[in-house]
Amino acid sequence: MSRTTFFEVEVLDAKTREQLCFLDKVYPHWYPARQALKLDPKGKLLRDDEILQNLPVGTTATMYFRDLGPQLGWTMVFLAEYIGPLLSYLLFYFRIPYIYSNRYALTSSPHPVVTTNYDRLIETIFVHRFSHGTMPLRTIVKNCAYYWGFSAWLAYYINHPLYTPPSYGELQVNYALVLFVMCEIGNFSIHLALNNLRGDGEFRRFPVPNKNPFTWLFFFVSCPNYTYEVGAWVSFSIMTQCLPVAFYTLLGFIQMTVWAKGKHRAYIREFKDYPSLRVAIIPLIL
Repeated sequence: MSRTTFFEVEVLDAKTREQLCFLDKVYPHWYPARQALKLDPKGKLLRDDEILQNLPVGTTATMYFRDLGPQLGWTMVFLAEYIGPLLSYLLFYFRIPYIYSNRYALTSSPHPVVTTNYDRLIETIFVHRFSHGTMPLRTIVKNCAYYWGFSAWLAYYINHPLYTPPSYGELQVNYALVLFVMCEIGNFSIHLALNNLRGDGEFRRFPVPNKNPFTWLFFFVSCPNYTYEVGAWVSFSIMTQCLPVAFYTLLGFIQMTVWAKGKHRAYIREFKDYPSLRVAIIPLIL
């Protein structure tokens, strides 16, 4: 028969060290990342940086606990999302048995492998500086199914033995490849600038352009990393001239537009001096 263990928690003022309150019988069944609190059972979850004094409560407050479920850190989230598509693409590139006709088994595709996942893995390991935030495990499973599934679907057609090269041949591929590489360099530059911004000082600032020309897109949009990401996928669609790739690019553009608009609105709310010329993702348009 298991016994329930309770903890007694004393909450002190961070500056004066005076006792603010004493919590009796705290049940530490869940680790902090999967815990959330509400002031109302149907209300929004309180943010980690909320200050109790600023909340709409009196001398006493009742908070409601919610279990967020198993969590994973952002580094593991991105590694899971990016490694899967790379591996699934290679399965089709090397044409393992039972995917295509047996006479094509283990005959690698004649088309070079071009994917955005290489630099994403490098950025995740060496560039990105993640907070202590986490993502629910169920959301990770859903995201991985989306990215891995689409990667397999695109790879099936791009590496198919009957794949037809682009209409304008090497000329179309080379021009699209140049655009693709420029967008990838731009995306890397933006992530590097955002990473340096997070580690610079104690107060929050909105991102601004620096001496790197690829960051000058900050003059016009709030989320140039999404702009470059869309540009990379548009160039990849031109490079492959494959309808499934174009469809995936459209879906990605819609999702990134939603994210960019949310980030843009957050910047405007937080910073009174935010540049009025900036829009969310497409310069001067969207």
